[in-house]
Amino acid sequence: MIEKDQLVMMFEQIADNTDWDLSAPLIWGFFFTDASAEKLRAVAPVLEQDGYRFVDVFLADKEEPADPDLWMLHVEKIEIHTPDSLDARNGELYRFAAEHGLGAYDGMDVAPVNPEED
Repeated sequence: MIEKDQLVMMFEQIADNTDWDLSAPLIWGFFFTDASAEKLRAVAPVLEQDGYRFVDVFLADKEEPADPDLWMLHVEKIEIHTPDSLDARNGELYRFAAEHGLGAYDGMDVAPVNPEED
């Protein structure tokens, strides 16, 4: 579970190490995992109805070749977040994963918006 103090630290590191405007919209990527790619593909339209853009379902890298396959769903949304709003969003996505019987909500990443994509 991602704790709010981790988000505060993440925002501080972004502010210290990039020139991104954290008060402007950024591309927030969100990730879910499950042993079944089909389960992940099935929930993608539900997330799209909530304004997320489907990016991909892909096989996660393995630490050991004998580890079982783990699939990842990547969706993204362009929006503005603070540590508080991202903490609330993470809570929503943890609940979403549980309600849909997914293996896990696995966290997020962030990148600047590419004006050519907008």
